[in-house]
Amino acid sequence: MPPIRLVLPALCLALSAGCSCPMAASGGWEAGLRQELPRMGHRNFIVIADSAYPLQSSPGIKTIHVGGTQAETLKKVLALLAQQKHVRPIAWMDAEQSKVAEADAPGIGQCRKDLAAALAGANVQTAAHMDIIKKLDESSKLFNVILIKTDETLPYTSVFLELDCGYWNGEKEARLRAALGETK
Repeated sequence: MPPIRLVLPALCLALSAGCSCPMAASGGWEAGLRQELPRMGHRNFIVIADSAYPLQSSPGIKTIHVGGTQAETLKKVLALLAQQKHVRPIAWMDAEQSKVAEADAPGIGQCRKDLAAALAGANVQTAAHMDIIKKLDESSKLFNVILIKTDETLPYTSVFLELDCGYWNGEKEARLRAALGETK
């Protein structure tokens, strides 16, 4: 009998093939995401990834391929998130992206401009790629992640949208904790 680490992924794949996934609904990925968003909340992630982003093995991560560029996909995802009252995104970008040279990745300059335009007005944070991956990995152990894979072929261009509460923030939480007599 093969080891469980070899059987489990095949079993999960077989089971998921028979399940209906809202993200693969007949209305397309946008309709599927629109259907999923009310169920998502604080600490869930939506990742808009480049084409080389790996298929992750964590059961909490659902990956779909939508094609297109990251900037156009990001705009669509952000437009859907803007319709939600219960969540708001914190965008995480790879710090490495700003150092990728045009000579090494033709088109990276325009991609940076397109992503910046799509994220205008958003809460954008940067961190090392592996630090973001670790954050995503930890989150996926308890919370669902939707990974939307594009056809982008430029490095370090993935955008990680960490969902935060849309009607509560850090200042309100600090006042609540102070009222409860808690200190940090």
